[in-house]
Amino acid sequence: MKITRTLSFYIAKHYFYNLIILMLALLAVIYLFDTVELIRRASKHDDVPLSLVLQMGLLKLPEVGQTLFPFAVLFGAMFTFWQMTRRYELIVVRASGFSVWQFLLPVIALAVLIGIIEITVINPVGAALIGKFEQLERVHLRRQTNQIVVFKEGLWLRQAILIEQDSSAQEQENASIETSEKPLISGYVILHAPRVQQPDWALHTVSVFYFTDEHRFLQRIDAKTAKLVDNNWVFRDVVINKYSSPTEKDTEYILPTNLTINDIEESFSSPETMSFWRLPSYIKTLERTGFDATRLKVHYQNLLSQPLMFAAMILLAATVSMRPPRSRGTFPIIMAGVFMGFIIFFLSNFLQTLGTTQQIPPILAAWSPALISFLLGLSVVMTTEDG
Repeated sequence: MKITRTLSFYIAKHYFYNLIILMLALLAVIYLFDTVELIRRASKHDDVPLSLVLQMGLLKLPEVGQTLFPFAVLFGAMFTFWQMTRRYELIVVRASGFSVWQFLLPVIALAVLIGIIEITVINPVGAALIGKFEQLERVHLRRQTNQIVVFKEGLWLRQAILIEQDSSAQEQENASIETSEKPLISGYVILHAPRVQQPDWALHTVSVFYFTDEHRFLQRIDAKTAKLVDNNWVFRDVVINKYSSPTEKDTEYILPTNLTINDIEESFSSPETMSFWRLPSYIKTLERTGFDATRLKVHYQNLLSQPLMFAAMILLAATVSMRPPRSRGTFPIIMAGVFMGFIIFFLSNFLQTLGTTQQIPPILAAWSPALISFLLGLSVVMTTEDG
């Protein structure tokens, strides 16, 4: 007997409503805790208004929601099946001759559709918003002025520095003051390197541009190589071109910095800030520049596996919440769901860590949790149900 369209729509609609309500409730709780934490951090700075803190909390919600989605799919399905079983709706459907696969199919199809929408629509929106959040966090909470990006042309880095003002410029500004030391003015440098050699972090064909805070160009430095050593950029075979000054050459030039290798890697390789559609090209850009893109590869494959993971959540929910109401209480169902969610979360993070550290291939690290969960749920349903 084929399941009717009306019954399929009823089951799918019932599940969708429960999923939305559960997701909104989880997001509200997360937003409350995130806002409290942001208020605590913002209290250290007097110039951060409450409206900005509330805005930052909202910007972070889509990214958090993507982490909660598998659990919302699991618990939403468990609650839906448990509710329909308590009202004897599933029992009547089974007594009418429908198999468990026929009324599971609409829910699985809806979960797969939600997974596709999550990676194609929600993820790009969340990536844009979390990128804006990190920008506001860097400026208003962390008070960082460093900016690092990677394009097809290579690595671009901006950092604030103190620059020795040229003596001639100082005389033009105030000729009455005589001093033997050059005064320091605030400014910034922009560093560009077309390629980075890993793992010793050697930059090749480096160009560095010096500017004041008023964006006035001061000088340019070209070097064959550069390395980040003990909070210093060490340039080799340097050519210095100053504004209205003759060209100078030197074997070594040192530029102080407060950046570390971890700061640079984390600033441009955060998977959460990259849209699903931009990830493949960005991975190629990183590899062409010389950086390790394994973390982004694992994240990309993990996004691709989301529809299968959501389908697996439906099967796992069915294994614990479709028994007759007198056979078990509510508490064991809740505990079973929490236990399954914890195991899946732990397994996913463990395998992704192995993939990020290149101990297993990225595809295996990303797809294994979804595939294992799907096969486990499928085998349990086939064993316990009558087909």
